[in-house]
Amino acid sequence: MKHKKLLLYSLLTFFIFAFAAGSTAYYLFFSKTFRLTDTTYIYIHPGDSIETVCHQLSQQAHPSTLTGIQWLATFYDYDKHIRSGRYAVRPDDNAFKLIRRLASGQQTPVNLIIPSVRTIDKLSTAVSSRIMLDSATVASALTDSLTCARLGYTPQTIACLFIPNTYEVYWDMTLDQFLARMTKEKDRFWNDERRQKAKDIGLTPEEVVTLASIVDEETAKNDEKPIIAGLYMNRLKRGMLLQADPTVKFACGDFGLQRILHKHLAVDSPYNTYLHAGLPPGPIRIPSIAGIESVLNYARHDYLYMCAKEDFSGRHNFAATLREHQNNALRYQRELNRRKIY
Repeated sequence: MKHKKLLLYSLLTFFIFAFAAGSTAYYLFFSKTFRLTDTTYIYIHPGDSIETVCHQLSQQAHPSTLTGIQWLATFYDYDKHIRSGRYAVRPDDNAFKLIRRLASGQQTPVNLIIPSVRTIDKLSTAVSSRIMLDSATVASALTDSLTCARLGYTPQTIACLFIPNTYEVYWDMTLDQFLARMTKEKDRFWNDERRQKAKDIGLTPEEVVTLASIVDEETAKNDEKPIIAGLYMNRLKRGMLLQADPTVKFACGDFGLQRILHKHLAVDSPYNTYLHAGLPPGPIRIPSIAGIESVLNYARHDYLYMCAKEDFSGRHNFAATLREHQNNALRYQRELNRRKIY
């Protein structure tokens, strides 16, 4: 009888311990680990350790415990092959799911936005805000003559590499991967049809982008862009100076100029199209796709002159003759004076 009781107690103790161990294992490895209502992300840099990963998880994902993650990390030797990247931590994740995701490098891509901006510095800042590269590294590469030459450009024309759009990339992409991706997207944009259109109007793709950058600076109104592009094409065909005010602002290094004066027109710069014939050495900004398309499909007309409308609507008065243009300009100048913009 005593032996039966002892056996019963032993079995009961075993099942209690087994149940406790199973419950603990389930809690540590397979139950919901994080107190989250929405997916959050951790960013793992090269050289990070399991300690820094766990610290991020503590800060970002609010785990009920990190013990299961730490044990599994040891089991998988995760500390010896930590993969950099941006990783999702989801509300229904458990320790097992997350460690498998981290160990196998199952990153979540980011949306890299290439904006239409005026300077390489602004582009570099925008890029570094979305991926691991710092802005100084990007800016240094895009202003380096050897790097630009390897990509088929100069520091003056490197803006032609970038097509403003949103691209899905991995957060930890290297500089070479970034430049290769931008080259791939540029080549995809400049397909046979667009290259043929550029050839038909007598411009290279780089010249199209340069003219598009001027058009974009002239107006934010997409419906006006083909008209302005046609005006500048008319001037180029006739051998006239472009006399584009945005190029003067670029030459002066001041896009905030509200009124172009004679002293500004005299600035000696290859970008000053009041002094130098033809297109400037390169784009004065990264133009929009709408700007590029407006050049490739420019409006055919007789306009040679343009002037901002005196109502400050952001639109323009166009003219085919100098006299008509002078009348338009006089109305605009009078309004500038009335508003005390000097």
